Amino acid sequence: MKIVSKKNRLLVGTAVLALVSGGLYGCKDFLETNSTPQGTLDAGTLSNKAGVEGTLIGAYRTLDCTNNSPEAWGCAASNWVFGSVAADDSYKGSTNTDQPPINDIEGYHWGAPDGQRYLYGKWSIVYEGISRANATIRLLKKVVAASPNEISATDAKSIEGEAIFLRAHYHFEAWKMWGNVPYYREDETDFRKANETSAEVAADLIKDLDAAAALLPATPRQKGRAGLWTAKAYKGRVQVYAGQFAAGVTTLADVKANGPYALQPSFDQVWTGFKAFYDGPETIFAYQASANDGEPNGNNANFGERLNFPYSGSHYGCCGFNQPSQNLVNFYKVDAAGLPLALSAPTTWNATSANFKAHDMTPVDPRLDWTVGRDSVPYKDWGLYSLKDGWVRDVGNGGPYGPKKNAHEFASGAEQLSGGWAPTQQNSVRIHLFRYADLLLLLAEAQVETGDLVGALTNVNLIRTRAAATAQGCAYRTTTDPIVITTSKVNAACAGDARIAVPINDASITWAKYDVKPYAVFPSAAYAREAVRSERRLELAMEGQRFFDLRRWGLAYASAAINNYINGEGGGAEKTRVTYKTTAEAFAARHLLYALPVIQIELSKVNGQDRLKQNPGW
Repeated sequence: MKIVSKKNRLLVGTAVLALVSGGLYGCKDFLETNSTPQGTLDAGTLSNKAGVEGTLIGAYRTLDCTNNSPEAWGCAASNWVFGSVAADDSYKGSTNTDQPPINDIEGYHWGAPDGQRYLYGKWSIVYEGISRANATIRLLKKVVAASPNEISATDAKSIEGEAIFLRAHYHFEAWKMWGNVPYYREDETDFRKANETSAEVAADLIKDLDAAAALLPATPRQKGRAGLWTAKAYKGRVQVYAGQFAAGVTTLADVKANGPYALQPSFDQVWTGFKAFYDGPETIFAYQASANDGEPNGNNANFGERLNFPYSGSHYGCCGFNQPSQNLVNFYKVDAAGLPLALSAPTTWNATSANFKAHDMTPVDPRLDWTVGRDSVPYKDWGLYSLKDGWVRDVGNGGPYGPKKNAHEFASGAEQLSGGWAPTQQNSVRIHLFRYADLLLLLAEAQVETGDLVGALTNVNLIRTRAAATAQGCAYRTTTDPIVITTSKVNAACAGDARIAVPINDASITWAKYDVKPYAVFPSAAYAREAVRSERRLELAMEGQRFFDLRRWGLAYASAAINNYINGEGGGAEKTRVTYKTTAEAFAARHLLYALPVIQIELSKVNGQDRLKQNPGW
């Protein structure tokens, strides 16, 4: 078995995974007293059912950063750097000097050395996942051929289907980032492979997802694993991303009508540390983090999200990254009809630059306070989000707001109790990679593009009806709790009210006025298109989706969205709110695709010629 250094590679030659301890303990004369290497993994060790299953688990593990991942946190499962910070959802946050590579991603300087470091981290994690998925298939075939009774035919089909699905997922991640990427299957022997075109990658993704669907059972072997409907839903996602709208309608409508998915009844049950809601009906595919599982450093918890918590004045203690933008906060404002103000007041919706804190009764969509930490508004069940208590690291650099979806609740017990760096920021919150609300909005988008405005309206209103179900509640905790919340940090009206989620018009809500209503009609395709796109932002904000949506909606749309976000739209400009935005490059055609990591191009050389080609403009 060949192992290639992770720090200088195109791909690992074969993936190695059986979840074992790797430390070397004592024994200074180990080499002298052992003629046969001990504690190693080779093809013989792995050539059994346990080895195959362990290798497959390893392929799932690279959905998020590992403690070996280069240039964290570009490897995060949520794509918060590349999908949220690079768009108009969030700023890098923290301080200007912490994690400077993200400054280059946010400023569109993707060819700069620091920006390249984070791009290399993302490339490494997705192609590591591809390598592990392919290694699973190769090992499975070897074991089945050598020992036909070792793995049942049913399990063998599912294992192969899961591995093919994971291979498609990782290639999809690469395709979202770079468009023109190499596609690897299990029989590849030369990893110095040329890029495929974006269209060719899309065709290969659909081919793999069809193959996975043909092998996978309708009910996955275990919760969290891929099944038949996971692959079908993902196929529909690829079709819409590729602009194959008619095919996407067919696929996604089938999943909606016949699949096992449904919306959670309340938005707080989607992003949560409460285990009762893990693997719920809204989950199509998620990274299943694990805390307090015996790993001494908590490295199976949400490594990729570890920076994205309120700062030292809060319980979490660090680190203040991925701070929601003023533009995003303003986007949650609604008009008198309970619809997005950005649609009905396009020249003024973004005019306010002031900290939008508690007791400003401008009507807002309640999803704002499930998504964003705001000054003096309850933050799940950790008391009031508080600028004066230091919950923000550097307001001048990152604004006054904080991320919220990835944070766990005190009462959930999802926090890592000890071990590793900053266990208060490690948790087992599921990181949604694809959820049912996303699927419904993709279906609505495809319906708009194929002329079914009534169908699109129905699907968008399903999302908005759920949004109207609940809002952030008091979530009062007494001072007898281990994490003391003093009476100065809670609203007096909240005393004794421990509810985290309440009706949006509940009498306990004194900090905001919430309103969200369904659309009565989509009067035109143009209006419907903007309504669907707005709903995607409202529903999926801070989930690493936004940049990839803007990109697939075309250069004119993406460049207007990003350049106007920085220079001025709806009455406000981000470059006056966080002044470092003045150094951002103007968004242009080359920014529709990220720059390939230069080191990968160098490693692809054959006889002095690059097999991998850089994306246009870089």
